[in-house]
Amino acid sequence: MMKTELLRFNGAVERDPAIDAWMKAHEGKLGAIAQQWFEAMRRCGDEVRELVHDGCPVACLGDVPFGYVNAFTSHVNVGFFQGAALPDPARMLQGSGKFMRHVKLRPGAPVNAAALSRLIEIAYSDIKRRVEHG
Repeated sequence: MMKTELLRFNGAVERDPAIDAWMKAHEGKLGAIAQQWFEAMRRCGDEVRELVHDGCPVACLGDVPFGYVNAFTSHVNVGFFQGAALPDPARMLQGSGKFMRHVKLRPGAPVNAAALSRLIEIAYSDIKRRVEHG
């Protein structure tokens, strides 16, 4: 298997005030969804760092991103930078890129919260393994 170079972001910090500002600017149903799932990413471990990249909140292990949230007009994406490599038994992940995948959430629509929580945990564990073991 060929080793893939990890994407790294400069400037990730323990708690980025820019993310709090982003959440405040995205109040309402969509913002609440984004905040709920970004908080789940924040709780993954003591090494989680964050920053705003391409206009949305990103969760990193150190400087390596593993997840993000972004709000659109009618939905929120909960995304994973190495999503194509994640197991997805609930078949929630969307996208066809080489690496990234996302879960699309809409206000009022049912969500398999246990499966999405598990995807977040697995994405964090996957990045941790990649960082620590190459």
